[in-house]
Amino acid sequence: MDTVIDVIIPVFNEADAIGNVITEIPKNLIRHIVVCNNGSTDDTVGVALSHGAIVVNEAQKGYGNACLKGMAYLASLERQPDIVVFLDGDYSDYPEEMFFLVQPIMYHKAELVIGSRALGEMEHGAMMPQQIFGNWLATTLIRRIYNYDFTDLGPFRAIKYSSLIAMNMEDKTFGWTVEMQVKAAKLGMKTTEIPVKYRKRIGKSKVSGTIKGSILAGHKILWTIFKLI
Repeated sequence: MDTVIDVIIPVFNEADAIGNVITEIPKNLIRHIVVCNNGSTDDTVGVALSHGAIVVNEAQKGYGNACLKGMAYLASLERQPDIVVFLDGDYSDYPEEMFFLVQPIMYHKAELVIGSRALGEMEHGAMMPQQIFGNWLATTLIRRIYNYDFTDLGPFRAIKYSSLIAMNMEDKTFGWTVEMQVKAAKLGMKTTEIPVKYRKRIGKSKVSGTIKGSILAGHKILWTIFKLI
């Protein structure tokens, strides 16, 4: 039986970008593209639907809330996927690289694959200095506390569906990605990283684009790492 792969894309006001993201996802690789609308006030929903995505709505703000809504949709299907890919809707990632992220899972070499911007080619200015430092600090703490090597908390990632369910994901905001990686370490899952390209996003970041957002995200990430010890 063919491997079933579904994509979850959390979005908030990404009308200018989401069409590009959906268009460049390799359609011969995946079954469903689930766009999780997190209270957008622009035409994100209309653009996503016109490009063939399934749209689910989560009014409660938060990156994790949007991802959890997408997971709930997948759980409601008659057949759940074998692999789930998480991808941002701002067009900063290269969706066509999805093929490389799912390969280690398809060949039973990993349960979680992180698309590492630190190992790949990154356009100048695509990540703010506070993001780069935050990634370094968080991955260093994970290495020292949990003895797992990561170079990035990148949102572009693939995970075996059964492993995702076993994690019992709970974070509703900025701690989603680090929670997944810490829980993978605690559960002893096989993980790997694939270098990915990264470019400047379309539009302004809701997190790193503001001082308040950066501080809140950094605090939540560190809190999540220590909470799960």
